[in-house]
Amino acid sequence: MHILVTNDDGIDSPGLFALKQALDPLGEVSVIAPDSNRSATARSITIRRPLEVQEVTLPDGTIGYSTDGTPVDCVRFAVLGLLGGAAPDIVVSGINHGLNLGDDVTYSGTVAAALEGVLLGWPAIAVSQQSTNREHWHSETASYDFRAVAKFVAGLVPIAVAERFPRHVLLNVNAPGVEGHGVRRATVTRLGRRIYNDKLELVEEGEGGRRRFLIYGDSPSHHPEEGTDFAAIEEGEISVTPLHFDLTDVGGMAQLDRHALDELLGDDPTGTA
Repeated sequence: MHILVTNDDGIDSPGLFALKQALDPLGEVSVIAPDSNRSATARSITIRRPLEVQEVTLPDGTIGYSTDGTPVDCVRFAVLGLLGGAAPDIVVSGINHGLNLGDDVTYSGTVAAALEGVLLGWPAIAVSQQSTNREHWHSETASYDFRAVAKFVAGLVPIAVAERFPRHVLLNVNAPGVEGHGVRRATVTRLGRRIYNDKLELVEEGEGGRRRFLIYGDSPSHHPEEGTDFAAIEEGEISVTPLHFDLTDVGGMAQLDRHALDELLGDDPTGTA
């Protein structure tokens, strides 16, 4: 089995290396990751300039690749031949420093890299870990115990690559911030809903009307609902949420079909009158 490991925290992330170590017994593990933190870059890609790639020696002496691109760029590098040889059998993105729950998945570079794998026809897993001090935002004071989720994902990978597993689905895995031996259960969940507590905060005023603001930073909350990824984390459980990104609203199509949309163009649809 050939496994591509990537992330959005950067090539030097302890979570990335913990994931690689856990997956090494399963086969060949290749690492392509950003050269520095790219958190919350979502599905951004680099199209206006060439991308730099550098070989990096990982803590176990093996070679990985760092790039000044995004997490999605890293997955594209793999499919376009940077690794030589055969394409990976699965993309595993993480272990992210911090959770990716509910609406957060739409912003997450960790989840975006896994989604890129799915769009390219590979099975994919996104993996995130809560800090042991339960901070929402990663900080210098945050600490992590990756043991339980790394072991869990190593067992999940063979399930995800099985022939009968849907290829249009990625698995979003989140682990609670408890010591490795304290995680007793994993459960299948649905995405919950975030409540963002952002506010507009003026931090500096300058000449010519220039102003600088902070608009993110307060820790968000969530709607309390059973069966969600938030509920699983609160119970000290690993959450596994199958995600797909068919965004078409079929019901909305039917509603639009009841309107004569052509009439919005006027009497002369060609616009030549």
